[in-house]
Amino acid sequence: MVNKELLGVGMTSRRTRNRLVERLIDEGISNRKVLEIIRNTPRHIFVEEALASRAYEDTALPIGLGQTISQPYIVARMTEILLAGGSLDTVLEVGTGSGYQTAILSPLVKRIYSVERIEPFIKQARSRFQDLQLRNIRLNHCDGGMGLPQYAPFDGIVVTAAPEGIPLALVEQLVVGGRMVLPIGVRDEQALVLVVRTEKGYDKEILERVMFVPMLGGVS
Repeated sequence: MVNKELLGVGMTSRRTRNRLVERLIDEGISNRKVLEIIRNTPRHIFVEEALASRAYEDTALPIGLGQTISQPYIVARMTEILLAGGSLDTVLEVGTGSGYQTAILSPLVKRIYSVERIEPFIKQARSRFQDLQLRNIRLNHCDGGMGLPQYAPFDGIVVTAAPEGIPLALVEQLVVGGRMVLPIGVRDEQALVLVVRTEKGYDKEILERVMFVPMLGGVS
């Protein structure tokens, strides 16, 4: 039986999702696989019910506890950049949050390890992934700033909160040639950055200005 909640109606319908994808294309997103996954992923189940009618606006939305679900353009952009280096087997996501970025990545990689410091988000995300039948995601409740060295090395890392600088602990968990996409900086002065691990360290490319919640330590 088709789950009507996943299909959406009105402002969460297929037509509304199509308009979002058209806007992302206009904004420069070109990876067709990424665009189709965004078209087919019900973003409205990743936000509070009161905000469902705004789920397909190209904007960040609050998800509670001082956190947000990222703007669809940023999710698409980070995913596209991560995939630009070739196919990925194992990916680390730092900051599960609502689980939306995880759900977009899931069909594109073999396995995702996602870490989240706020336990209620883990429980919500796990339920959403079950509804969407996404089975290649491993959730971890821990401080993501140190990554998951026990599962390293990773082909790619995506970070969904902004540290002030590049976390070397995460760079060291990439394979040589592996890519990490993350925002860095303080709240009003952040940039999206691509880091590629090299034999001797890493190369860095600054991509565009962004605004993310800050990366915090500890668990709750």
